[in-house]
Amino acid sequence: MEKVQNVSQSMEVLELRTYRDLQYVRSMETLMRSLDARLRAADGSLSAKSFQELKDRMTELLPLSSVLEQYKADTRTIVRLREEVRNLSGSLAAIQEEMGAYGYEDLQQRVMALEARLHACAQKLGCGKLTGVSNPITIRAMGSRFGSWMTDTMAPSADSRVWYMDGYYKGRRVLEFRTLGDFIKGQNFIQHLLPQPWAGTGHVVYNGSLFYNKYQSNVVVKYHFRSRSVLVQRSLPGAGYNNTFPYSWGGFSDMDFMVDESGLWAVYTTNQNAGNIVVSRLDPHTLEVMRSWDTGYPKRSAGEAFMICGVLYVTNSHLAGAKVYFAYFTNTSSYEYTDVPFHNQYSHISMLDYNPRERALYTWNNGHQVLYNVTLFHVISTAGDP
Repeated sequence: MEKVQNVSQSMEVLELRTYRDLQYVRSMETLMRSLDARLRAADGSLSAKSFQELKDRMTELLPLSSVLEQYKADTRTIVRLREEVRNLSGSLAAIQEEMGAYGYEDLQQRVMALEARLHACAQKLGCGKLTGVSNPITIRAMGSRFGSWMTDTMAPSADSRVWYMDGYYKGRRVLEFRTLGDFIKGQNFIQHLLPQPWAGTGHVVYNGSLFYNKYQSNVVVKYHFRSRSVLVQRSLPGAGYNNTFPYSWGGFSDMDFMVDESGLWAVYTTNQNAGNIVVSRLDPHTLEVMRSWDTGYPKRSAGEAFMICGVLYVTNSHLAGAKVYFAYFTNTSSYEYTDVPFHNQYSHISMLDYNPRERALYTWNNGHQVLYNVTLFHVISTAGDP
């Protein structure tokens, strides 16, 4: 019932956002038709230069037609999904009243299929700005107070393997579970023993490889699961390590690796940046820094951080009462202070990462593995908009 409610809430936000964007695109469609009519009427009375300028403007607006059709299709999809949620809620309520847990497995599969369709619908809307974080969904309680768990952000939808790394320093054991269901039950897993120990909890799995910080160094290691070998390792220039510039909770969290819709990122701090967070885009093949940004936000004041659509979001604490407090936009090299609350159910977050494939936040919260769905506000910009 809780999962259905989460899906239903997400769908309501998605429906509102799609309706708002649809109204905007429809107004652009009207403008486009008006402009086309003016072009046809004034074909012989305009100068060649003025006519070409209007024609160029018309060409810029043409892609909105296909966008409009996509939003119309999305709206129909949302109506169907909403009806499915109603039916599923009714089925759950009836079973709860009449037969207890009878048919649970079947209903669980239907809920998972519904969630997959909702995520597919959300993916069509592209990138956006973070405006909300759902209530937490506890997947499992396993391991120590600190650790990390993740799925591969680049894997196809049929690949639902989960990787689990308990502890925040000197660990070498990585457990790979075949599916999320196996992770929940603690079965069907294999073990990888890393050749070099890790530091912190800021690891990420990307395209079949684990990226992590080598213990007592500023070295980034790329470990390939299939070949069970290190493909490349490289020092991150000037990056602090060994609890020099950790997050507020400590735990050797000097270096944090992330993946969003645009690729692989590293979040860290250098002496040259006076302890402020640095965001660097990394080449996933060579681990070379492609570009860096100084956010100006002190890392020791941050609870955790994550990337969505090229934007770094920073929480103001790792304890109860935390919220997403700061956002840095790499596309414009600008920042703003935000106020996006989220429920820190177990009062001590030591890992927080966004998964663009699932549009969810993965967290390790005081020995609990927890998921949050996110709400993104999508804006359609036209040529000439700031």
